[in-house]
Amino acid sequence: MNQSQTQKHAAAGIQTGISTRKMVLTAMLACLAYVLNTFVYFPAMAPFQHFVDVLAAALVGPWYGFLAALICGVLRMLSGRTIQAVAGAVFGPILGGLIYRKTKNIWLTFIGEVIGTGFFGAMVSYPLMKIFYGLDAQSPFYYIPFYTPAAIVGGAMGVAVLLILGRTGLLARMQNELNR
Repeated sequence: MNQSQTQKHAAAGIQTGISTRKMVLTAMLACLAYVLNTFVYFPAMAPFQHFVDVLAAALVGPWYGFLAALICGVLRMLSGRTIQAVAGAVFGPILGGLIYRKTKNIWLTFIGEVIGTGFFGAMVSYPLMKIFYGLDAQSPFYYIPFYTPAAIVGGAMGVAVLLILGRTGLLARMQNELNR
């Protein structure tokens, strides 16, 4: 889209839906999640992914949050993790971001992250692990006890950061800058 088309859309009140600021922050959030998950390792747990998911849900929304989780998951897979790195990460920011978009409630965003990851991500992981890795856990509910604690711990860290940003006024300022 050239500059004259952008000016015509702006004059008509049409938003193109693409924000360079949001794309850059999405890439930064994906890199932050990757670095934290790589260098601060917990066995069978990736709480920093969910920390970043909650931040992304509130700052860039569900779809850019999904993209950040997807990028991080793919990078983690390329460095030796299983497909769970993607399946366990992408549902939380979508559900949390949709809830935040509707309610602007950080605590409900946290619940969306926990349900999105702890239930939906875990349920999707079962068939993927069976298909791609030949692992049969005998129950589609097998991964829930592994995913839910990671989502709770990481999501709580994300809520803490968002509450601090909210009390200082930085959260509203960042959201305003991202949505201009």
